[in-house]
Amino acid sequence: MSPETSPETQPLPVVRPLTVLDRLGGWWGIVGTGGPQVVFAVLTNVTTLPVTAGVAFAVAVVFGVVRKVRGEETAAALGGVLGVAIAAGIALWTGSASDFFLVGVVTSAVFFLPTAGSFVLGRPLTGVLWNALHGGGHPWRSDRPSRRAHDLATAAAAAMFGARALVSGLLWWTESVAGLALARIVLGVPLTALVALVVFWAFRRTTHRLVTPARVAARSS
Repeated sequence: MSPETSPETQPLPVVRPLTVLDRLGGWWGIVGTGGPQVVFAVLTNVTTLPVTAGVAFAVAVVFGVVRKVRGEETAAALGGVLGVAIAAGIALWTGSASDFFLVGVVTSAVFFLPTAGSFVLGRPLTGVLWNALHGGGHPWRSDRPSRRAHDLATAAAAAMFGARALVSGLLWWTESVAGLALARIVLGVPLTALVALVVFWAFRRTTHRLVTPARVAARSS
């Protein structure tokens, strides 16, 4: 094999960095997240609850299969299908269409409590997660820029979960199925993308301040 064609001289493939859209599952993931809820809300007024739940579940399955065929991981592709199946089962069990959205309300409240609590206690959750993902032991809380970044990121996440729990909880209490579907869309992917940007920024800022200098020092020693 000539030097020109040897593996050592071959250029490395260019890997495109993941965008926020990629991390949310692309357009198929975005539409697949809100699609079953919209279908459920529309059909609630024109057919029976079992038919409505069945069609919503079928829509979720279609999107899940498409995402799997497009090469996404099984957990990501079929996670939405499982969520819709649980939501439909609860609605059928209770006989209330608004209970289709109950899982989302409870989940938001469950995530809000530790996220907001970590902020109040001075140990922002995003910072704790960043430190765990980087082996632990980094003095991120004593580094003021890093601490402020994670305060902001954790506060943004807590605000997102809190808004979802409050708005969706009130709509669930009033049994507004159309309102719940609209809230799921408005407070879903757009808000998640915004918070994800803040969290990614906090992670990157902390890595740049605490991990990169240590690696440079290790190489030069």
